[in-house]
Amino acid sequence: MARLLLVDDEKIARALYGDYLRGVGHEVTAVASVQEVKEALAQAPYDVVVTDLILPTGDGMEVLRHTKEHYPGIEVVVITGLDKVDPAVRAIKSGASEYLVKPVAPEVLQHAVNRALATRELLTENAALRRYVSLLETGQRISTTLDRVRLSETACASFLSMGSAGAAMLFQCDGSGRTRLLGTQGLSSQTQEATLIASVVPRLGTSREVRVLEGLPGLWPRALAVPAIEGEDLLGYAVLLYPGSPPEGIAEATGFLARCLALALRNLGRIAEVEDLAYLDDLTHLFNTRYLHLVLDREVKNAQQTHGVFSLLFLDLDYFKSVNDTHGHLVGSQLLVEMARVLKGCVRDRDVAVRYGGDEYVVLLRGTDSGGALKVAERIRRTVENHRFLAREGHSLALSTCIGMASFPEHAQDKATLLDLADRAMYRGKKGSRNVVYMATRDLEATPPARHSQPTGS
Repeated sequence: MARLLLVDDEKIARALYGDYLRGVGHEVTAVASVQEVKEALAQAPYDVVVTDLILPTGDGMEVLRHTKEHYPGIEVVVITGLDKVDPAVRAIKSGASEYLVKPVAPEVLQHAVNRALATRELLTENAALRRYVSLLETGQRISTTLDRVRLSETACASFLSMGSAGAAMLFQCDGSGRTRLLGTQGLSSQTQEATLIASVVPRLGTSREVRVLEGLPGLWPRALAVPAIEGEDLLGYAVLLYPGSPPEGIAEATGFLARCLALALRNLGRIAEVEDLAYLDDLTHLFNTRYLHLVLDREVKNAQQTHGVFSLLFLDLDYFKSVNDTHGHLVGSQLLVEMARVLKGCVRDRDVAVRYGGDEYVVLLRGTDSGGALKVAERIRRTVENHRFLAREGHSLALSTCIGMASFPEHAQDKATLLDLADRAMYRGKKGSRNVVYMATRDLEATPPARHSQPTGS
C-alpha cells in the first residue's frame, strides 16, 4: 500500500505500531533517532513519516521540519505523550497532517495514516492539475501568438521551463523542405548559435519522431528534437539543449507545446499568404507600389544606419499603347505578364521587382551603386530589345523600354526624391530616342503629373 517511516525511541512502541501497520499492508521501516531518520529519507522514498515527539537526540519537531524542508511531498503524523495544546498547535502549523496523543490504539493510528495518505494523494492531484492548467495556458499563449518575434520569445521560454533545458532553438520548415531558424533562447553568442545550427539542421531532416541528438558542440552535447506537426504537415522543430541526458517525464508537456507551436506556425503561414496578396500585383504577381513604399522606407533607414548603397530603376515600355490598339487589351495584359517574367530573369532574387502602374515597372537593386545599376539596366534594356513577346501565342512582338536610374546616397537621401529622379531620368529617355538608359541628374525636367497611370496596389 504505502511506504512508512516509523520513528520512536521505545522498542516496544516500534514493534507494536510497526507490526500492526505491516499487518494492514504497509511497508514499514522503524528507526529510533533523528539521524537515522535523515539517513533513511536520503536512501529511499517514503509516503508518510510517523514520529514520536520526544526522542533521545533532537525531537519530533526536528524530524517534521527536516521532512517538510527536504521532502515536501511526504506527510508527517506526530505522536506524543504530552497532552498539551501548544505542542499540537506548533506541529500542525509546521505541516503535520495529524497529531495523536498516547496511548494510541493501532486502529486510530491506521486511520491517521490513511488520512495522511489521502491528503498526500489530494495534494499530488492538485499539483498535477495546476501543472496541466499552467501547460494549457502556456499552450494557448503560443498557439494564439500571431507575431513571429513574440512567438519565438514565448515558445522558447515555455520549452525551457517545461523541458528543464539549458537552452532552446526553434526551427520552421517550409513547403519545399527547407529548415530555417525561428529563434533561440539561452545561447550566449551568435557564433555559438551558428555552430549549433550547422550541427543540428542536417540531423533534423524530415523526421516526425522525437529524437535525442548526441555529440553536439559546446556546452550542450545532447539535445531533444521535438517535431511540430499539424495534421499531415511537419511545420517545424523545438530543439531543447542539455549538458547531459534529457530528464524523464517531459514528453507529454513538450509534445503538447510542439503541437501548439505547429498551430501558431500554421496561422503565421496563413497570415503571410494574405499579406502576400495585399502586396502583389493582381496581373503580373510582381510586388505592387504599396510594397515598394514599405521596402523603400526600410532600405533608406538601413542604408542610413550602415552607410550602405542601393539603386532604383524606373522602366516604361515604348509604344505600349500601340500594342493595345492593334491587338487588344487582352494581348496587352498578356504582354505585361511576360514582361514581368523577363524583368525577374534579369535581376537577383534579393532585388525587388515592382509593377508601378500600367506599363511601368520599378526595380530596387539592393547593395548596388550607380555603376552596378547601369550595368543591370543595360542588361534589361538589351534583353527586352532582343526578346520576342508572345511568340508561343503567334504574335512575336518586338518591344523596347526606357530606363531611368537613381542611386542612394549619390543622387538622393530620401525615398520621394529618389523615386522622382529615377522617374525624371526615364522620362528624359522617352522624350528622346527611347530604348535607352539614363542616369539621374538634378537638372532633369520634371515629369507631367498626368503622365502616369494609376499605380497598382494603391
